[in-house]
Amino acid sequence: MPLSDAHRVRRPAVAGLFYPSDPDELARHVASYLEGALPPPPGDPKAVIAPHAGYAYSGPVAGSAFGALRTAPVRRVVLIGPAHRVPLEGLAIPDVGKLETPLGGVELDRELVETVAGLPQVVVDDAPHRDEHSLEVELPFLQRLFPALTVLPLVVGDAAPEAVAEVLERAWGGAETAIVVSSDLSHYHDYATARRRDRATADAILSLAAPLDAHSACGAAAINGLLVAARRHRLVAREIDLRNSGDTAGDRRRVVGYGAFAFFDSARGEALLGIVRRTLSERLEPATPATPAEAPPAELAVPGACFVTLRHEGRLRGCIGSVEPYRSLAEDVAANARAAAFGDRRFPELLAEELAGLSLEVSELSSLARLAAADEAELLAALRPGTDGVLVEAGNHRALFLPQVWESLPDPPSFAARLREKAGLAADAWPSGIRWWRFTVSSWEGPFLESV
Repeated sequence: MPLSDAHRVRRPAVAGLFYPSDPDELARHVASYLEGALPPPPGDPKAVIAPHAGYAYSGPVAGSAFGALRTAPVRRVVLIGPAHRVPLEGLAIPDVGKLETPLGGVELDRELVETVAGLPQVVVDDAPHRDEHSLEVELPFLQRLFPALTVLPLVVGDAAPEAVAEVLERAWGGAETAIVVSSDLSHYHDYATARRRDRATADAILSLAAPLDAHSACGAAAINGLLVAARRHRLVAREIDLRNSGDTAGDRRRVVGYGAFAFFDSARGEALLGIVRRTLSERLEPATPATPAEAPPAELAVPGACFVTLRHEGRLRGCIGSVEPYRSLAEDVAANARAAAFGDRRFPELLAEELAGLSLEVSELSSLARLAAADEAELLAALRPGTDGVLVEAGNHRALFLPQVWESLPDPPSFAARLREKAGLAADAWPSGIRWWRFTVSSWEGPFLESV
């Protein structure tokens, strides 16, 4: 089903409404949202979910979603979002050769178009795209990050998760291809209700648990298709940001929810756990013939920082890590595995007979982002329970909590108080010069004996 005219252009429909129509002003807005992005989990995601409301409302959250792609080697994007204005069965590609925004044009990826256009659930139709904002508002972020980008734009109407997943599979590609799903979350609830509903939706996304319904996310059909494909490809989902218009634009009586999520290849975690297993085996089982190790992924050769946590029969047995990268990630994992097993002063050295009940966890840290909190109230308002790892420093006092600590300290006041106590400060101390940083982690767990 080839497109009829590669020279036709889809003009912007919501410039000046959802985002600035002036190119310079638009470029400044997009740059500010990307610069203010929350730290994403480490690594380059295969897919992200980003909101699509007016920039004044969803721009900060969208910036965090697209910020996760900042270092990715992306040349083309499968951009998929809901049809808000035109009834549609299946998925629609516009009959154009280019999508235009005030920042210029983005060429359609002809190869991807031809790859998916023959599927029965895909139609070539301008009407669902003509006035639709769900894809258009994402384009300036992509243009800022990837100036030479090509795109496969797909508006989704009534489509089953498997039908959407089939289209994504056809266009999956490698590291050069990213998937961007455009979706807001709940609509027009009061602030407290929206937070509860959006938390449930986020948890479903993180567990890859399709299907969502349209009350949970306007882009539910696109998200559900991504979740099906993510399970097949063994991706892991990570939450970067979860807020609503009451957080970003003030009015909390009727809000719209926004989430930023990224999906990563789980092979990275499997490789890191394999390094921990081999490192401990070399020390504790030197007589055991070594299984030839596969070469770790190339991205593990770049600088990285991690924590390695060991548990024996469910109880903590050692935890040592690095806060910032200063050696390759592979080297950091091996060194921290040795330190957690044999150098954590809270515990005796690990013994070979403990390996049968040993479980491993590797937490790879993102870069640190300064928390601009002038007082306790601002700090507590900025913390994201379950998501943020936090580092505090005041003079010679310094301590860190991984995000996993929220499981035992679920409210921000107790979390912050215990972190200060860990640093040797009073629980309510706010000394001059105190500094706070946040970070996120990608964590992987597994038993020691899985590959031994």
